[in-house]
Amino acid sequence: MSIEPSTTSTEPAIPQVAPPTEPPVPPINPFTAEEFRLNWSKRDIEQRLGFRGGRFTSVNKWLTFLMGLFVTAIFFSILIFGLQRWSEAHWFTAMFLERGVAPYPTMLLFFWGVAILFVKSRKLNFQEEALTLSAVPQQPDFLLNRESARGVLSRIHSLVDSAGNFLLLNRIERALSNLQNIGQVNDVATILRNQADYDEEQIASSYGLVHSFLWAIPVLGFIGTVIGLRAAIGALGITLRAGGDLTAIREGLQAVTAGLATKFETTLVALICAVILQLMLAFLQSREGEFLDSCNDYCHAHVASKLKLA
Repeated sequence: MSIEPSTTSTEPAIPQVAPPTEPPVPPINPFTAEEFRLNWSKRDIEQRLGFRGGRFTSVNKWLTFLMGLFVTAIFFSILIFGLQRWSEAHWFTAMFLERGVAPYPTMLLFFWGVAILFVKSRKLNFQEEALTLSAVPQQPDFLLNRESARGVLSRIHSLVDSAGNFLLLNRIERALSNLQNIGQVNDVATILRNQADYDEEQIASSYGLVHSFLWAIPVLGFIGTVIGLRAAIGALGITLRAGGDLTAIREGLQAVTAGLATKFETTLVALICAVILQLMLAFLQSREGEFLDSCNDYCHAHVASKLKLA
């Protein structure tokens, strides 16, 4: 009986090599490179001058009062030490320096109101820069949910030092911070709408002091005129009681009527100041209205329309 040789192979087994795996694709960053960064504590005009900055476009009343007082002092200094020396400018300087005390508080309120509007315009320019920030991704396919909202909030906090001091970013932050307690997209729209109403009320209230000045300035002008009329009428009474010939009475009446004409200049100055302040106020309110509309459009286009909640 013959024994057949074994057919078992002694060659080493070839190891099974797993197919090469592709490196993981990093997640796409929805944010584009952004060079803007807003530092409210350093760039706000009131903060830079050492005063506590008002929120959004609200102003610090003490700062604007000091600014108005300073400009008023410069204005009357120019009249007293400059224009008053020129005989050609006497008619102009007399309206402020020879009409009693009324022109002084009138011009103080006017320049205080101008200072408020100036500071508000600077703060509005700074607020408008927030619209240029890519706080929310601009890609059409980006969706906002509870997870992506955290990235947006982190992005906002990396762009500005205090989101609560920027009207647009504060509105977005409030809406996204409440996503955990929101079940429907309509809830976010409601939050944005309520915050928009609150912002409009706050901005409208920031003009309250200027509106008070628009009422007080003409009243001061009328008070100055009434005081002048009282003195002129008193002088007229003295002339009539003195009697005398008609020539003396006529000369006395001419002096009184000439004085009456100048007494109305306090009202004229006050009305001119009120008109100028009203025009400046209307222009700035129009700008702030456009800014609020831009914020509403931004929140609708980049927040409310991109929400996708389970």
